[in-house]
Amino acid sequence: MAPDPQLTRELWSEELVEAVVAAHRDKRGPLMPMLRAIQVRCGYIDPRSIPLLAQALNLSQAEVYGVISFYRDFRSEAPGSSIVKVCRAEACQAVGAEALARHVRTYLGVDFGETTTDGTVSLEQVFCLGNCALGPSLMIDDILYGRVTGERFEKLVGS
Repeated sequence: MAPDPQLTRELWSEELVEAVVAAHRDKRGPLMPMLRAIQVRCGYIDPRSIPLLAQALNLSQAEVYGVISFYRDFRSEAPGSSIVKVCRAEACQAVGAEALARHVRTYLGVDFGETTTDGTVSLEQVFCLGNCALGPSLMIDDILYGRVTGERFEKLVGS
């Protein structure tokens, strides 16, 4: 699977975090937008960001870590160059999402929340992609696919 060229990631640095803090400091409830901005730019939230954000927002490091660990969308490790999200919501389950999930995990050789050993694909489960009428659905690098079978998944990732 070729990585999406639009998913260019920056290397983490203190300067990057300081720029994010400066851009969001005056917003109401700035921690979430800051975390999101760091993840968008780097692909994940490097743990070295925690003390910098805590100090900038007058929060404890535990409070910042608690937000990162509570929300499933935040990750603390660099993801693969492509991200596959499989919908596990009820509407997709009713039309074969569990079989698709098993196939995807077997095909990639990883479980949800893991990245392939070669670093090319991270696998995530989500609980609604908003494509209920066309389930089972999955997303590859922010592109949504519906009516996905195991065979179709293999074709999608093989291209």
